[in-house]
Amino acid sequence: MRFQSDLGLLVLRLGASGMMLMHGWGKLSAFSTLMHDFPDPIGVGSTVSLVLAVFAEFFCSIALAIGVQSRWVTIPLVVTMLVAVVIIHGNDPFHKKELAALYLVGFVTLFLTGPGKYSFDGLLSKRL
Repeated sequence: MRFQSDLGLLVLRLGASGMMLMHGWGKLSAFSTLMHDFPDPIGVGSTVSLVLAVFAEFFCSIALAIGVQSRWVTIPLVVTMLVAVVIIHGNDPFHKKELAALYLVGFVTLFLTGPGKYSFDGLLSKRL
């Protein structure tokens, strides 16, 4: 049973982070175009909001896919998806916020469970 749980966590980790990485890459590759008009839902400025989104969606997704500091890197991803669900799409119908809510569920699950055995964190804890 442990094998199946660890395999399930690997699939969730790679799937969620891999798909989120594509959102982050889109923002990173269009950074100079987006930086002045990016939504500023928490009042820190468009450029800072974009930097925070890119950090979470691109860089934290890479770390999560590898399984490095997995619980820590899920925190920015959870916060980013909470902002998307509650603030950006707060007044929208459910189908507009559903994707962000699905990511949120996956990232919260990974925060609670950890990355599983098939991760850098899992290999490191095995050695310690």
